[in-house]
Order: sequence, then structure tokens, then C-alpha cells
Amino acid sequence: MNKNRFNRRRFLTGSSTLLGASMLSTLPTMANSALTKSQNVVVNSDRADHIVPILTGKEFDLYVSEKMITVNGKSSMATLINDSLPAPTLKMQEGDTVTIRVHNQLNESTSIHWHGLLVPFEMDGVPGISFDGIPAGSTFTYKFKLIQSGTYWYHSHTGFQEQTGMRGAIVIEPKGRERYPIEEDHVILLSDWTHRDPHNLLKLLKQRADFDNYHLPDFKKLLSDIAATDLEAAFDKRKTWNQMRMMPTDFTDLSGETTFTYLMNGKTTAANWTQLVKAGQPVKLRFINGSAQTIFDVRIPGLKMKVVATDGIDVSPVDIDDFRIGVAETYDVIVTPTKDAHTIFAQNIDRSGYVATTLATKKGARPAIPAMDKIEWLTMADMMGAMGSNGYNAKHAKTEYDFKSDMRVDSPRMNLDDPGINLRNIDRKVLNYSQLRSVGDEIMAEQRKPTREIEIHLTGNMERYIWALDGVMFKDAAPVNIKPGERVRITLVNDTMMNHPMHLHGMWSDLRMPSGEFQVRKHTIMVQPAQKISFDVTGEAGRWAWHCHLLYHMEAGMFREVAVV
Repeated sequence: MNKNRFNRRRFLTGSSTLLGASMLSTLPTMANSALTKSQNVVVNSDRADHIVPILTGKEFDLYVSEKMITVNGKSSMATLINDSLPAPTLKMQEGDTVTIRVHNQLNESTSIHWHGLLVPFEMDGVPGISFDGIPAGSTFTYKFKLIQSGTYWYHSHTGFQEQTGMRGAIVIEPKGRERYPIEEDHVILLSDWTHRDPHNLLKLLKQRADFDNYHLPDFKKLLSDIAATDLEAAFDKRKTWNQMRMMPTDFTDLSGETTFTYLMNGKTTAANWTQLVKAGQPVKLRFINGSAQTIFDVRIPGLKMKVVATDGIDVSPVDIDDFRIGVAETYDVIVTPTKDAHTIFAQNIDRSGYVATTLATKKGARPAIPAMDKIEWLTMADMMGAMGSNGYNAKHAKTEYDFKSDMRVDSPRMNLDDPGINLRNIDRKVLNYSQLRSVGDEIMAEQRKPTREIEIHLTGNMERYIWALDGVMFKDAAPVNIKPGERVRITLVNDTMMNHPMHLHGMWSDLRMPSGEFQVRKHTIMVQPAQKISFDVTGEAGRWAWHCHLLYHMEAGMFREVAVV
């Protein structure tokens, strides 16, 4: 085995940010589009005629290539699998051994990671960690046994190829009877698309992290605050945030106002992806957030949703109106359509954009699209945790890490019942982690006590757009070491004011209640601002990636290797 490929100083995904080198050509830039004008547009996200292919069986052939696509009337280059955006849905059977041949037709290396699937680490698809990547013009064969069932997804782990189109759904049918059997089910894959070069977007974020903040406090907001309180209170509110050099509307780095167009199953709102179903008959919707950077809040106005699974694992049913889905999370919900048509509505966490499609019982019907919810400012609790709930003292709020302005929360909050910023004050029933309870005797039997605890802080420097773990970027970090079979409690403390969906490859993350009791099993856990969460893992032999699944945060350093040896 080539030991050099496990060098922690190698960048896993080709990012120049972590290498400290000049920008690498790890994806076709907009300038390169002119060289490929002879390639026909194969996907038009503004039209409803393209249907995402569904591939079934035990053997699959996936072809990765560069093709032109059209979104919002503008064409640019994409990285596609089998000429489809999103990539084909792979339908498999639990217990089968599958063979997946990935044919790289690009002029650069590529990879595919099977998100949430427990596979041998050599098949996990992370360049520099589990293998060397798939060179241009070559074929790599993945082969592994399916030991789970449920809703998952797959995507490139090379550079920004995920942002430019390489993502698709996985549905694994159980070998026995489903716990919540439904006759009909459909994948709903959410994503964000940009015509801008992702490398340039990262460069802009490093120059000025708030360049795309759609909700910067302005004079209009000041007048509104004065009317709601008084002049002194409104100015004191701004003075507090200015002293901290932080933004009360720092919800996301890239917005739907200028950068992203949001897609559902590869379609814009104008294209109106539509699924015909039967009135009065329950249907399962498999929601997947396959975005690069966007956290979505999902609802179907006038229709209750029953959550029955998250990240492929069954949970006790929860009836809700809305749910927040972090990047890389999945939720299975059951709905029973009652009208001619219902809108499936997903708005960005910062309310700068949305995507809407239709669940219809009558052909041609389309319901009204709701207005986006209003935003609210982040609170002192979002910055300081428990301390922020009891008053504010800017001088004692944070402690600096190694690099300037990278701060630490002194008293993080541990509650799991917070739906999150911009969902707290709405008159609808919103899902939160405290309502999710995994079910299954096998899962409960694995909840043995950990032998040790590892605490890690999620850190960030917004002025320089640096993201890290314990203030250390990936290029400078030693691996996290766990022994095979060892039960370890990992505690994450979010010292930033942004949500971070954290994904540990190769092992389940068993989220704990604040009391320490088992709550829910997941592969991706969203850690809210100033929040402290704990989950238990059992070491699975191999070398694994662990990172924030906001792609631009990962590229900027929030990545770590976990060595189970």
C-alpha cells in the first residue's frame, strides 16, 4: 500500500486553498465553455421533459463527462453522470453485492463517494484518503455488499465537481418487510446551481466573506427597529454587533439572490417538476439535500408530513408541517394528497430564494406558491450559547484561538429542541432533533457505553474565510485516532454563528440527548451556532474522511482524517 496517499498534508479534493498553491483546474471553468461549443445541451432545467433515469439491479455503469446545461435561460458547463442532472437514481436491494463501474470521460481525475453507505474504506471514494482517485480516461470498479436499506445519495469528492452537477440518489430496498410500507414512493433531490466558477466564488469569499449576504442590516431595517422599540434600543443593538465585528444575518455564505438557482430533481420552479399521485392514497417522499452549500426549509402547505426515517434509518413517526434539511441529510416523509395539487416548497435558510414543484392528483393542476417566511436576527444565544440567554458581556463572550478572530463559545447550549434560526417564531409545527427517535432492536443493542470522549471545536474566521476544527486547518492537522471496535463519544462544540452539517464517513453517528441517552442514528448531524452536541461511534477499520458538508467550508479547511487502525 502506498503510504504517501495517506499523508495528511495532501488535499483530499484538489482545493488550492488547502494546498496553498495557485488555483488548480479541477473543473471546467466558464472560460473553458467556449472550447466545447460543439457539445449539445443535454439538460435543460427550465423544461420538464427531462426525466431522471432510474437504474436497477446489481451492476451499474456510470459515465462521467462534461456537458452543457441550461438553467434560467443561460447555458454553462456541467459535470454530469450519464448526461443527467441530477445523476441517475440507483435502486438496489439490501443483501446484494453490487458492482459499479465508473468510466471517467473527463480530462481530469474524478471520484464518487457513496454517502451514508457502510462500505470497505477502499470503496469509500475519497481521493487521498481511501484511494488515489479515478484518472482521466480510465475506469474504476466499486464493489461492495449492501448491509443496509433506505434513502441515501452519491456524489463526487473531487474539487467542485459536486457543485457542478455530480450528485444522485440511492434507494436501497429492504430484504424483508418495510416498517412503514407504502405502495408508492418518489425521490425529491434538492440542489443548488450556479453559473459562476466555484473557484472564483471561494476567492471572493476569502476577500470579503459577506459579499453575497442578501440581508445586511440597512437603513430600512434600522427604521423598522426604531418603530418596534425606540431609537436608543435600535442603536444599542447595532453597536453590540459592530463591537463583535459580526453579522446578525450570517445565515449562509452564498445566496439565492445573486449566486444560486435552486433545483428540485434538476428542475427550476418555472419548469415545475410534477409527480402525479392518487388522491387519498399515502405516498412516501424521499427528500435528499444534495446541495453544495444550501440548507433548505421544506413544507407542503396545507398537507401534514409524517417523518418516518432520517439518513436511511427508521424513526418513530413524527407529524410536522416543516422540516429543516441540512446539506447531505435525508428525510423520508409520508403524505396523503387530498387536493388536485399541492406545492412542495423549499426555501433557503436565508430566505433569499426557493424552489417549488407540484404533487398533483389531477393532470395539469398547479397550486399557488407560498411567500417565503420573514427572517429574524441571530440572537446572543446563537453567539454565546447558554451565557447569551442570561445577558450579554462582549468582553467575556469569546476566547481567541490561534488565528485572529477565530472565537470560542464559553457556555455552549446543549438543547436539541431548537428548530433553528428563521424557524423559531412561525405558527407551524417544525421538526427538531429532539423529536427524532431511532427504532429497531439491533440499533438499541449497539448502544454500549463509550470508553473515552473526544471533544472538538468547530471554528471559523469569517474575515479571512478560514474554517477549521480546533482552530487547525486540514493541511496542518493530525488524524483523529480510534481503535477498531472501540466505542468513542465525540463531542462537537460550534464556536461559530453558522450551522455546520458534519459528516463522518464509514461509521454511524449515534446522537445523544443532553442527558447522555441515545436519541437518533444519523450519518450527518447539523450542529447549530453556539451548540454542543455529542454522539457515539464504533471504530470501523480503515482511514475515513470527516468534514463539514458545506462544500466551501470543507474546501476552506473544515476537514479531518479519522484513522481507525
